[in-house]
Amino acid sequence: MNKVLPLLSLSALLAFLAGCGGQARYVETTGTETIISVEQINIQDWIQAADDMTQNLLASGVLQRTEQQPPVLVVSRIVNNTSEVVDTNLLTKRIRVALNQSGQALTQTTATTQGFTEDQTAREMGELEAMRDPEAAAQARPDFSLSGRLIETTAKAGKTRQATYTFQLSLTQISTGLALWEDQVDITKQGKRPAVGW
Repeated sequence: MNKVLPLLSLSALLAFLAGCGGQARYVETTGTETIISVEQINIQDWIQAADDMTQNLLASGVLQRTEQQPPVLVVSRIVNNTSEVVDTNLLTKRIRVALNQSGQALTQTTATTQGFTEDQTAREMGELEAMRDPEAAAQARPDFSLSGRLIETTAKAGKTRQATYTFQLSLTQISTGLALWEDQVDITKQGKRPAVGW
């Protein structure tokens, strides 16, 4: 009897571990099987907002109206007005990649809220180059600054919870301070608990 109990316990533990390990699988990042959480911004929300706003910016033609082509764009601060601690790089990096690949704009490395650039080496080399050749440095100055804000609005009705995440972007011409393009994407989700699928 004493030998049977440890064997049963070991078998149960192995079965539990095997069951846990067998649950993981790949799903399409923006597919219908991805997890949707009302209380947080999910990866598919970042992708939808970034893609929608990038397409809108490219279609607006504002990037093609500068004297120097392609224009240089720097991504400025994205203010987070949600209850979450989020990495806004999930939004800005996807936009920068799309803009660079489109050929309509060149982007400088993003300035973070701490005041450092994403690529520290590039910043330091740029400062040295500016001292050696101020004229070339002036030509590399950005034409536009892209800034934004994330806003969260929540509501409840009975057991149903709703959250709207608003992604806002503004493209400012640095020489004039004018906002030449703006866009906003709202993503609203409802649920009684975390759900699967859109």
